[in-house]
Amino acid sequence: MLLHVVHETVYDYSPPVRTAQHMAHLRPSDREGQKLLRHRLDIAPQPVQHSEFVDVFGNTRCFFGLQAWHEELRVVADSVVSTVPHDAPETSLSWEQARERLRYHRGAEYDPAAEFLFASPYVPRHDDFAAYARASFTPGRPLIEAARELTTRIHEDFAYVSQATDASTPALEALALRRGVCQDFAHVMLGCLRSLGLPARYVSGYLLTEPPPGQSRLVGSDASHAWVSVYLPAESGRGRWVDLDPTNNRAAGEDYVTLAVGRDYSDVSPMRGVIHGGAHHTLEVAVTVTPLDAGGFPTIADPTSKDSR
Repeated sequence: MLLHVVHETVYDYSPPVRTAQHMAHLRPSDREGQKLLRHRLDIAPQPVQHSEFVDVFGNTRCFFGLQAWHEELRVVADSVVSTVPHDAPETSLSWEQARERLRYHRGAEYDPAAEFLFASPYVPRHDDFAAYARASFTPGRPLIEAARELTTRIHEDFAYVSQATDASTPALEALALRRGVCQDFAHVMLGCLRSLGLPARYVSGYLLTEPPPGQSRLVGSDASHAWVSVYLPAESGRGRWVDLDPTNNRAAGEDYVTLAVGRDYSDVSPMRGVIHGGAHHTLEVAVTVTPLDAGGFPTIADPTSKDSR
């Protein structure tokens, strides 16, 4: 599937901002099941500094700096991505076997997935997460089967309420509230898995805005989205990551676009920065993901034009 992604971010400042430094994760990843065919990042006003590098998780980060007064910052990421259907694993090791394969012991072969076993800024390892997860992770149960059931339980037990939390809400608080948004659902699932000794990572990305005829519109398809990647160790050699979306109670498919992966939201927030001035601001974010015919790539309006908002 060819997908065209336009992610527009607009800050309006009052009073104007004098200088600013920003970091963005807005370039979709090249990874298994997904290929980035085209990407353009337009920033207005034009930055005096602009650089990119790949972080420890394999994501492309963009840094840019502004050194002139501005009342508005507009950032438009325009990408075309090719995706393919994800193979669904039918079986896996039991979750206890999977946990033991990642447990450290003398002479153990290093597996990079073990880096996602530990607590992170928004997601601690805690007994409350383990207690919630144990209803799904019964003795001897295959890891993928238990993870799918945990996905369903979070979907059914938690209410999607957009104003219940914010970007800094800790995962334990979201667990207690039993409500939140996709970020919270993902953080709770990460806490459950890691508290049982199972690696899991946070995935930020997008969903197809308008589904094919006959299919329902997915929650989160009008903004950036978040879900969870669960690691399935293999009988021998390296295992594989499987993406599950507790907000929509399904596995990720070709209608999902991966932007970045990390330990939690703090590693992969779409934009963050430090500004001098601009005591008050408003933020508008618009995301559109549309399917394309194989014939050609679209263009977008000039982001410096007021009419392009």
